[in-house]
Amino acid sequence: MSDPTTTPALPTTELANPRTEGLDQLATEAMLARINDEDATVATVVRGVLPQIARAVDAVADSLRGGGRLIYVGAGTSGRLGCLDAAECLPTFGVPPEQVFGIIAGGEQALLRAVEGAEDDGDAGAAAMDAARVGPGDAIVGVSASGGAPYVRSAVRRAKERGASVTISVANSADAPLSGDVDIAIEAVSGPEAIQGSTRLKAGTAQKLILNMLSTGAMVRIGKTYGNRMVDVQATNVKLVRRSLRLIREIGGADSDEAASEVLRRADGSVKLAIVLARLGLEPEAGRSRLREAGGFLAVALGETPG
Repeated sequence: MSDPTTTPALPTTELANPRTEGLDQLATEAMLARINDEDATVATVVRGVLPQIARAVDAVADSLRGGGRLIYVGAGTSGRLGCLDAAECLPTFGVPPEQVFGIIAGGEQALLRAVEGAEDDGDAGAAAMDAARVGPGDAIVGVSASGGAPYVRSAVRRAKERGASVTISVANSADAPLSGDVDIAIEAVSGPEAIQGSTRLKAGTAQKLILNMLSTGAMVRIGKTYGNRMVDVQATNVKLVRRSLRLIREIGGADSDEAASEVLRRADGSVKLAIVLARLGLEPEAGRSRLREAGGFLAVALGETPG
């Protein structure tokens, strides 16, 4: 039994950083150089947990492939980063918002303004999983810099109870409590922050890199790209319309923006289908059938084989 008079060890994200002592006494450029030096360590830390990220990517892809959902849950900076990554999946990969989304302690208002104490409400974390009707097929990613946020820990435990296909954690401290609650634990130990405890800095950067990999890797695995190009892009603004037409020209072989625009219209706005129609000279229904048979992978639908 632990000694109740003993102060628990601080997570590394809460320790003072000896490399940035006296930060307030430095000239501005020197101060920024110290912060930048700390930031430069993050990519190496993330590379060290690539095996765990790879396991998580494959598990998330399995969930999505089976019709399940990817749900991020976090508090504060961690919650905002999860919601950001989820929001970007719609225009980038064409997934519906109900298939990939984020849940943040304190609700949507916490996206713009801190809600004090929200991360400490474990009951609310469990209730959020009930409200989202988490169940078999879903992949839940709990994000917490210290790995100790009660909201996040309760959420992933409740997700397990409800039969989620996989629970994953992203934390920035070694032996994080959250790691013991999940099926796949990712611990990117980013170390003490330039400003003690300000986990929006290195820890947040590490989380952003990892969440980028999780969603991007899973989407590649379920056929949302052709090589390194986002062929399920949703043309929701002028830039993305231009990108869509360029993809139809470059991959599908359309000889002009006008021709690409016409085939995109016939494909009901689906860039991937438009490429198939332009490249193979098919009618829309035949193109859809070919994509279904290819499992959504454009290269397979086009009859390409690895070189």
